[in-house]
Amino acid sequence: MARRPKTIITCAITGAIHTPTMSDALPYTADDIASQAIAAAEAGASILHVHARRPHDGGVSIDPNHFAAFLPRIKQATGAVINLSTGGSLTNTIEERIAPALRFSPEMCSLNMGSMNFSFHPLAKRYDTWKFDWEKDYVANSDSYIFRNTFRDIGNVASTLTPHEIKFEHECYDVGHLYNLRFCMDIGLFKAPIFIQFIFGILGGIGPEVDNLIFMKRTADRLFGDDYRWSVLGAGAAQMTLATTAATMGGNVRVGLEDSLQIARGRLARNNAEQVSKVRRIIEDLGCEVATPDEAREMLGLKGGDRVAF
Repeated sequence: MARRPKTIITCAITGAIHTPTMSDALPYTADDIASQAIAAAEAGASILHVHARRPHDGGVSIDPNHFAAFLPRIKQATGAVINLSTGGSLTNTIEERIAPALRFSPEMCSLNMGSMNFSFHPLAKRYDTWKFDWEKDYVANSDSYIFRNTFRDIGNVASTLTPHEIKFEHECYDVGHLYNLRFCMDIGLFKAPIFIQFIFGILGGIGPEVDNLIFMKRTADRLFGDDYRWSVLGAGAAQMTLATTAATMGGNVRVGLEDSLQIARGRLARNNAEQVSKVRRIIEDLGCEVATPDEAREMLGLKGGDRVAF
């Protein structure tokens, strides 16, 4: 029998959805982001997906100086691949969203493959009081947000960041995003092997059912053949269920407090590393091996940590 490829664990440290009120574990200062990222890498994450936050109140930030406060510290303390978000806030332009990547030239960046009604407004009803004034309106008003990722936006990201030899984590929230990616490859924006993150359970995107994962995987097989690698992100309560399913199917997995604040139903995670440790146990109990950062670099064709600008 052919040996199964090793499983890459990505950990998304803080994101742009959850707010400090929702969990005391959510990191937003540079110290907390750095320490939780380092601990996640020590627990087995070979890729660290990072956003920045305003250190005084935990609000979403795309200020490159906020990234600069923790990126070198993570790089010096771990061998992990650092993957910068280009999502930022849902109200920012694409030029603003890619400014950190343009400055720091990381090995990887996320890239959303279509516009969508990205919303998390139901979370506003769960809390009576909030730690910071900005939180309630930010969450409640997300039902009016359009997460813009037009073909022109995608083309601008590709033309601006590809010269830096950045590999994209192509985030696909629905099956149409796979067809968008295929079109972009056909016109020469991206080269194989590509890395696709199947995302399930975000309001506005495809639901977190196993049938949908199978459908997305079959569609990607048809569109990309052997020219792609894939991973699964299950939002909220779907995190570990879909990660387990992905591992059994030969895929890679993503966990982290960006995607779910829980470690089990009804119980908040203490930190990102706890989620990484749990999914690592699941992967290894299934008879799979977890990829090291250098193995992940080889699998994804990355330029190497010595060629970043931080």
